[in-house]
Amino acid sequence: MKRVAKRISQAALLCSVWLLFSAHCPAQGLASKVDEYMSTAVKRSRFSGSILVARNGKVLVSRGYGMANLEDEVSNTARTKFRLGSLTKQFTAVAVLMLQERGALSLQDPVCNYLPQCPAGWRPITIHHLLTHTSGIQNSDYTEAIKLPMSAANTVERLKDKPLEFAAGRLFRYSNSNYILLGYIIEKVSGRPYDAFLQENIFRPLQMTDTGYDYPRRVLKHRAAGYSSRGDTTVNAQYIDMSILYSAGGLYSTAEDLYRWDQALYTEKLLSKKSLAMMFTPFKGNYGYGWYIAEQGGHRFISHSGWIDGFAASFGRYPDDRVTVIVLSNIDSVPVNTIARNIGAIALGLRHDTLEERRAVKIDSKIYDAYVGQYELAPDFIITVSKEDNRLVAQAPGHPKIELLPESEIEFFVKEYDAQIMFVWSRNGEVTHSTIRLNGREAQAKKIK
Repeated sequence: MKRVAKRISQAALLCSVWLLFSAHCPAQGLASKVDEYMSTAVKRSRFSGSILVARNGKVLVSRGYGMANLEDEVSNTARTKFRLGSLTKQFTAVAVLMLQERGALSLQDPVCNYLPQCPAGWRPITIHHLLTHTSGIQNSDYTEAIKLPMSAANTVERLKDKPLEFAAGRLFRYSNSNYILLGYIIEKVSGRPYDAFLQENIFRPLQMTDTGYDYPRRVLKHRAAGYSSRGDTTVNAQYIDMSILYSAGGLYSTAEDLYRWDQALYTEKLLSKKSLAMMFTPFKGNYGYGWYIAEQGGHRFISHSGWIDGFAASFGRYPDDRVTVIVLSNIDSVPVNTIARNIGAIALGLRHDTLEERRAVKIDSKIYDAYVGQYELAPDFIITVSKEDNRLVAQAPGHPKIELLPESEIEFFVKEYDAQIMFVWSRNGEVTHSTIRLNGREAQAKKIK
């Protein structure tokens, strides 16, 4: 019996050792593949920032690359604080759902219930329309006031002057204005400032001690400086007062804190299963409440990105696989969505793209004249291409102008986003349409004017 017990004990030990190695080795292999990929991203895309990759509740990769501050030679780490831009929207959405669960509001409430002197045209708009970017409220351009502090009330007043782009619920049109209004409603209903409500109800309960609203005068340890690219040169990003973006883009965080947030969304610590299901249900434009819901290689993929002067961010969740990918950068031209998707593909064992270093070439700017015009990407979504100071620029509805940089006489790319555009000529020597590739997706836009 002793020999049998000894053999059983040895077998159990060998089994434990085998299980340990079989569980550990793939994780080691994934970390090695991600690090190899990121080495390429640093070289070809000049990536600077932090990444975190997790699977089944275990962090497999968490590290920084490049410099948080180039002038003082401070390195990025997993605890470096970055501006989140539009990743802020998911926190705003959860705050609204919390208030609904507490009976303080309903998503079907008209927004005019909460706004003084509400425009008559806004009466059909509900909170649900704001959450899903289907309100028709324009995405206001604050270029002139981007350096000045702006109160929530003043921001809302500025929104009231512009006509609606379409009737509520008819179309999806991404607009920061929707989430700015939601922040204002959160304050009105809760009686607390937006940032205080998030601290008290989300950040502190989840021990997200490195996350908050980015007041410009506040001294933050481990804060990354923001940079922009000008050709091959890196420059300090232009100053922006974060109050202008408010509840649509005013938060900062770290990769580690965002992982705490990610893990909480698998539980009912913040919201009930019913509310979580609502948040992750796609509406028009594959948008839920603060998240895009789609697929990648047959795997359910929930994600959002953020871009603001000096910073770019991408947050991807594969909930059925329990895989999380967080990419934060303090250089706003870095293709963070491409990097995040490729890391996700590595984690899922899918084929991933190789990063290409895109460089502008010199071409005769006279050819730009043929590309000037309007391109219909979707009904009521027209992209305007124009020529300014021998540069080709494009503007989508509700968005600022962006420069199209030439890779050839027909192919152009955008540094601020993971986007490329190719102009297609007919045999008659006319430009008929453009092919637009954005974040790995491709669509055609017919030239209509």
